[in-house]
Amino acid sequence: MAFYLEELTVRLATGIGLFPQDDRRQLADFLIAAQQPDGGFAGREGGSDLYYTSFALRGLAILGELHGDLAADCAGYLQQQLQGEVANVDFFSLLYAAALLESASGINIYEGADPAWPDRVAGQLELLRRDDGGYAKAAEGMASSTYHSFLVLLCQQLVGRPASEPERLVEFLLSQQAEEGGFHEIRASKRAGTNPTAAAIAALQILDALDEETGQRTAHFLAQMQTDEGGMRANTRIPIADLLSTFTGLLTLGDLGALEMIDDAAALRYARSLQQPSGGFFGAAWDEQADVEYTFYGIGACALLTVAQHDQ
Repeated sequence: MAFYLEELTVRLATGIGLFPQDDRRQLADFLIAAQQPDGGFAGREGGSDLYYTSFALRGLAILGELHGDLAADCAGYLQQQLQGEVANVDFFSLLYAAALLESASGINIYEGADPAWPDRVAGQLELLRRDDGGYAKAAEGMASSTYHSFLVLLCQQLVGRPASEPERLVEFLLSQQAEEGGFHEIRASKRAGTNPTAAAIAALQILDALDEETGQRTAHFLAQMQTDEGGMRANTRIPIADLLSTFTGLLTLGDLGALEMIDDAAALRYARSLQQPSGGFFGAAWDEQADVEYTFYGIGACALLTVAQHDQ
């Protein structure tokens, strides 16, 4: 698995190792129950979905449960997806799921594939490149996206290909930083957000281009995203926290060595308050259904915070 994602998996697994055994079992059982007869995993609409399959495998990998028949069945599902057309939005999910399977259970879904396929993938990714150095969400998209530029970087790592013209990408990413320290998703965005900020910082770290001033400004912005609930919100206009923003915000503050800038005990209480008797997590206080995506974010947030408190 690529370095960034491999390091993240190990980091989260370390935190989960501090969870009580019954808690780990309950979380794993929720994720396992989402597996479908074809080997994929379901989201909220029912039926296997590449996006949700990737999140289920991420959760199972850090819980140490990605092995055996479950892994073999999922490999069959992923191989079926390889034979069809995969939308750009799902392509990262497929590559990441495949990398997790190989890392955790030794299953290579590309066995027998054309040796030139990584170069073809890299070529397809470059079709998303725009004049400002960033990458768009889709080939027909006009605007470069901070988040999708980060995903392209991860895909390049997953297929073992270097970043293309990294200095242009760094220039684009830095141009996305707002005065308040966060990053815009697209240039036309009216305000910076927690999630594009997390993507920008991770991408700059991968490219070894994160300077101290940028990091400090970003940390101050993210610290302001914590709400009275304890979690973190998506941007300054949204009054309530959500689990996605909480996870990405915590991860980025940890990367910047700035977790002490927020109330970590309140953040942990918030994340745990969204866990349901089934073991799964709601996405926010307004949610009514647990799913594998938000359960991964919940596991991840609790893992990061448990490590932080353990180290205090």
